[in-house]
Amino acid sequence: MRARTALTALVLSAALVLPGTSALAASCGTTSFDAWLADFKKEAAGKGISQTAIDAGLNGVTLDQAVLSRDRSQKVFSQSFEEFSGRMVPPRLARGSNMMKQYGSVLSRIEERYGVPGEVLVAIWGLETDFGVNTGKFPTIRSLATLAYDCRRADQFRAELMDALRIVERGDLTPAEMRGAWAGEIGQTQFMPSSWMKFAVDFDGNGRRDLMHSAPDVLASTANYLASYGWQRGKDWEPGSPNFAVLQQWNKSEVYAHTVAYFATQLAHAP
Repeated sequence: MRARTALTALVLSAALVLPGTSALAASCGTTSFDAWLADFKKEAAGKGISQTAIDAGLNGVTLDQAVLSRDRSQKVFSQSFEEFSGRMVPPRLARGSNMMKQYGSVLSRIEERYGVPGEVLVAIWGLETDFGVNTGKFPTIRSLATLAYDCRRADQFRAELMDALRIVERGDLTPAEMRGAWAGEIGQTQFMPSSWMKFAVDFDGNGRRDLMHSAPDVLASTANYLASYGWQRGKDWEPGSPNFAVLQQWNKSEVYAHTVAYFATQLAHAP
């Protein structure tokens, strides 16, 4: 996961900084983890999640101190665009060009449906997980339960944990398959469970929204995400454009969004 270090810092510094403040978060950290988990199971059942999914996802889950340590030792991302793009893009350019060719017909169909060019999708795919190679090894439900129990952003992660159970209930993934980054991002373009529930699509037609193993599902779901935030078909994605603002909905960091745009432009001009 060495390639994820800077990316995780970007994602977290941009998107995971708000503390939980609702009444639900009042119980965070004030009881034992097991007692908290028992209460959460009752809440999940009250929200209509099946007992089967609750048991499959949460039985035997324990607190992960490694996740808490990582959450509390985040550093502010400080690399410039030149530093970050220079480190991330050149090693991935050749593979990205190959992916453009390998998935050319799929990317064409995705662009036809969602309006998002393949270069942009492949750039995100490469930057997030090296085209699916480095998706993360943390058990997602354990990570989310740990962060929901902790008081820093309890409400946010409580909601994400609820959506992780809904992913299990829907049959997209089993709890054992659900592994990713330490803060709960899963799949080849690192969706949080809430984004998976909103934007994941079954583009390969096998009946599952599988962002862990199916490249067509991964790429189409990423396009659906961008299209849902207002991607303008046929327009460019350079800084200052409306589509660049959409890239910043993917990740608030301007350096990261600029690197996606730069990588996509390099792919567009590749032989």
